[in-house]
Amino acid sequence: MAKKTVAGLRQLGAKDFTKVVKMVKSPKTGAYSFREEVMPKDKVKDFLDK
Repeated sequence: MAKKTVAGLRQLGAKDFTKVVKMVKSPKTGAYSFREEVMPKDKVKDFLDK
């Protein structure tokens, strides 16, 4: 799956995007899960602050 993401990001203007992985704790169970998104570089700080 990672190869598909990398291959898809090699298009024109792709350097303006980045893949962000955030670890999120569930309030019910206390278990951790990972949330992944591909987003513009200027939106990364907002995503991590949430």
